[in-house]
Amino acid sequence: MTKLAANLTMLFNEHPFMERFEAAARAGFRGVEFLFPYAFHADQIADKLNAYQLDLVLHNLPAGNWEAGERGIACHPDRVSEFREGVDEAIRYAKVLGTKQLNCLVGKLPQGVSREQARETVVGNLKYAADMLKEHKLHLLIEPINDFDIPGFFLTRTQQAIDLIRDTGSGNIYLQYDIYHMQRMEGEIANTIKANRDIIRHIQLADNPGRFEPGTGEINYRYLFRMLDEIGYEGWIGCEYKPRAGTVEGLGWRQEHGV
Repeated sequence: MTKLAANLTMLFNEHPFMERFEAAARAGFRGVEFLFPYAFHADQIADKLNAYQLDLVLHNLPAGNWEAGERGIACHPDRVSEFREGVDEAIRYAKVLGTKQLNCLVGKLPQGVSREQARETVVGNLKYAADMLKEHKLHLLIEPINDFDIPGFFLTRTQQAIDLIRDTGSGNIYLQYDIYHMQRMEGEIANTIKANRDIIRHIQLADNPGRFEPGTGEINYRYLFRMLDEIGYEGWIGCEYKPRAGTVEGLGWRQEHGV
């Protein structure tokens, strides 16, 4: 059965952030996700989750200076200490919030750093993070992202992520598969999900072009939802799209797609 989580970074943004939990629950969501919790005290968010009986299914490790355009620091050789401090902070939040999976945005290739050096840094950082999370019974995810939306992003393809996971030697790193990003980069969505079912622990969705809700573009979400049921995918699917005409007004796609 399809489990949809509202991405509160992008959905219900007609409301201040702390009011989006109630809006998501009223709209019928039982799970939520968002980029980062760190601007708030963990107990504030926990109170909202408890009040509206919501699961926080995912958030990211700290990713550098987001407002300045950074999208992660795991590939920055000169910021390994900062990355490790971020892992500790993410674990502290996850334990309070009940989050079981944390995503690592690896970041953009830094100027003056070779891809080989960046890759070596990513592998070391991922292994460290995976080992630390395992001590707390948490899973680490990594996410390929298209480099049309984020030029210079280091991790852009499914196979690249699989290779990174392999080279860490860790059994605690899994794939966050974003349908929108991978449609832009490689296509072959259904076959890729089927081939990597064992390591995909979280899926995100949006249609293409535009990154709007399902049914507005070229991706056959009716087929994909049916396929996910057929292969027994039991994880959450995060609704990480830009509402084309308001969040609530655009939620009719769920009924139209039978989810």
